[in-house]
Amino acid sequence: MRVVSGIQPTGNLHLGNYLGAIRNWVKMQEEMESLYFLADLHALSMPHNPAELTANTREMAAALIACGLDINKAILFNQAQVPAHAELQWLLNGTARMGWLNRMTQFKDKSGKNREGASIALFTYPVLQAADVLLYQATHVPVGEDQKQHLELARDIAQKFNNDYGNGTEIFTLPDPIIPKATARIMSLRDGSAKMSKSDPSDMSRINLSDDADTILSKVKKAKTDPEPLPSEAAGLEGRPEAQNLVGIYAAFAEESVDATLGRFGGQGFGAFKPALAELVIENFRPISERFTALKDDHEQIDAALAKGAAKARELAAPTLKASYAALGLLR
Repeated sequence: MRVVSGIQPTGNLHLGNYLGAIRNWVKMQEEMESLYFLADLHALSMPHNPAELTANTREMAAALIACGLDINKAILFNQAQVPAHAELQWLLNGTARMGWLNRMTQFKDKSGKNREGASIALFTYPVLQAADVLLYQATHVPVGEDQKQHLELARDIAQKFNNDYGNGTEIFTLPDPIIPKATARIMSLRDGSAKMSKSDPSDMSRINLSDDADTILSKVKKAKTDPEPLPSEAAGLEGRPEAQNLVGIYAAFAEESVDATLGRFGGQGFGAFKPALAELVIENFRPISERFTALKDDHEQIDAALAKGAAKARELAAPTLKASYAALGLLR
């Protein structure tokens, strides 16, 4: 089994990123061959500040290592150091179809009413996503609800390329999704109906990887709730998004079911629950925060880690890229 997954280098990892993806990456590196990349080429699909992209790429690498990614077990790199990603995207552009891309909901969401003003990269970046995983013959890709459609596109592209140019052989492996078991969907601390996000103007809406213990305690205590006590089972959280979110965060860190958490705290108010939640988050984030603080300004160490991963990734990518050029009849 080989798993490939990427994350945009936006800086400021928060609790939602950690529980939603990164913790699973750390577990998977122990179970299968794992390649994790910083999607800096994808960042070009939206307006960006070049200096910030460089800084955010390093910061995200430091954060991932602080969270437990071991560069001796997993391959960690940024796309820009592996030109085969961009090369394969161009080769796959001949196979991908306009109709397929027109159905991608994220382009519609991100371009909004200004579709004519959106970059071509925003429209075609699902083809780059396909290249990201097909390049390494990935057998599995961890996906959330918002990325299922893009993995299906990758499979469609791989299938058509194999049929059109494979001459009886499979140039690309069709990757299967890994849907993490019962991963909590982490919402804003200020609005239980909105995802926790770096782009939220209120820093009180999220717990950042870099927050110290006092800040975490303050944010949890001030998190939006309702006046009712906690129920004794999960069904009682229906229609209570803020309560559901906080209980979900506790259960995720405790690695137990929501029902198990409510078995301990059912009938109690948030005055008792919030300090317990803050203590659990602080306990889990303290070693991560300490490692991140120590590493984030060590550019030499971060750059060396990314270069090491990129060298391994280029080596793994080379046979697939070579086979793709040959299948298309391109003389090299």
